[in-house]
This record gives sequence, C-alpha cells and structure tokens, in this order.
Amino acid sequence: MCGRYTQYQAEVRYLERLNWQAPLAFEPSEEPLERYNVAPTTRVQLLHRDEDGLRISAVPWRYAPHWAQAQRDGKPRPHGKPVINATIEEAPTNPYWREAWKNRCLVMADGWYEWVADPEGNAGKQPYYIRLKSGEPMFWAAIGQFPRGAQAQPSAQDGFAVITTASERGMVDIHDRTPVVLPPDAAREWVEPGLSSERAVDLARHHTEPAAAFEWFRVGKAVGNVRNDGRELIKPLPETLAADPSLIKEQSTFDLF
Repeated sequence: MCGRYTQYQAEVRYLERLNWQAPLAFEPSEEPLERYNVAPTTRVQLLHRDEDGLRISAVPWRYAPHWAQAQRDGKPRPHGKPVINATIEEAPTNPYWREAWKNRCLVMADGWYEWVADPEGNAGKQPYYIRLKSGEPMFWAAIGQFPRGAQAQPSAQDGFAVITTASERGMVDIHDRTPVVLPPDAAREWVEPGLSSERAVDLARHHTEPAAAFEWFRVGKAVGNVRNDGRELIKPLPETLAADPSLIKEQSTFDLF
C-alpha cells in the first residue's frame, strides 16, 4: 500500500456510514474535510473509542513505540524512520507493535492512491485511485497511540499506523498490499472495548470488503506532489473515462467534479 489517501467528506457523513448508535464524546462537524492528498506524518482525523464514547482526534500518520524514541534537545526523536503501515501478519505478535495493537482505531477514508509502472513506458510511475464502487466512505483498521478522554492533550508520541493485508485477485495488479477495509459492522466491532486479540485478527482477515467491491482508475500525476490538494486529483484521466463511461457518476453521489 502506498502512502497517500483521501479524506474529504464531513465527519457526520462518516458517522452515518458507520451507523454508530452508541454515545459520542464529541460534536461531529458538518463541514467537509476536503483532503485529497493525505500524506504520511500529517495529522489526520482518526476515530477511536473512549470510556465516554466514540471520539475523533487529529493524530499524525506515523508511529514509533515509546521505547524506540530517544531524547534529543528535550524532545522525543525516533530511532530510524517511523512507520505508517503495519501488516496483519506481524502486528498481533511483533514486540514493536505490542502497545499499539491494544489501541485499535479507525481511519476514515474515501479512497487511496497506488503507483505502478507506466504501461506506456514513460518515465516515472502512473498513479491510480482506488475507491468503493458504491462511492461510500470506508473505514481502515488502524492501531497506535492517541489522546484519551476529553481533557487529554496531544503528545509528541502520538501516532498511528494502518493495518495492511495481501491484495486479492485483480487488485494485486495495482499493488500487492491493501489497507484492511472493514464494512461498518466489523468497523464498529474493531473499536469495542475489551475486543480480544484473536477476534481482532479474525476481523482483519475474514471480515473485510472484498476486492469486487472496489474500482480503480488512472489519475493525473499531480498527486505525486504533496503540495497539491484538490478534488481534481481524483478525477479519472480522459482516456480512462472513454474506455469505461461507467466511471462518470452523478455528482450528488460522489461529489467529485
């Protein structure tokens, strides 16, 4: 899985899709987030559950455990480069993820980008955008460290990583790894207090959205620059639309163009 995704809908829209019926520990915003090029290390709106209900916190997309961080000039600095993804094969048992695995959370997303070798043989790689065919928001399984409780303050050690799994069928042509995308019922269970490690692994392995639920298409290379951000980044290239007119959706459904 590559390191860019979109998070452009409003918090209330993600909660509608999640069909959350339990208490909320915050007032969800109706303002669209409008992020079309989320990059690693930036702060991202993350769903997690506290004692008083579901909460959204702005948490950096990168993770390093506290024992892997050294003090320099009074500030924590990780040994080596923090990571942004954790494989489902290693996260439940690898000591690096021991604490983070206990802190499960959800990434709200609308799609993500992958880069593949340009089929026309041009220099550089061709970006593809991947989303649910339904146009609905999606929820990625994630783990990390984040503020707890209404009075909690952000910490320099806060961060999260996305759980990834092996790609299925046609998706493997784009990339061999994908985020663990949970349907709403499994996503709600993922953040339940007291969820066992065994059940979490089962959810991530056997209760995800199938490859057939997704579609992907070529987009412009402007997404490769983290300074670029806007809905034009997820617009299919003209030749893609010509080859597959079904990608032209009603704006009321996808709000893309």
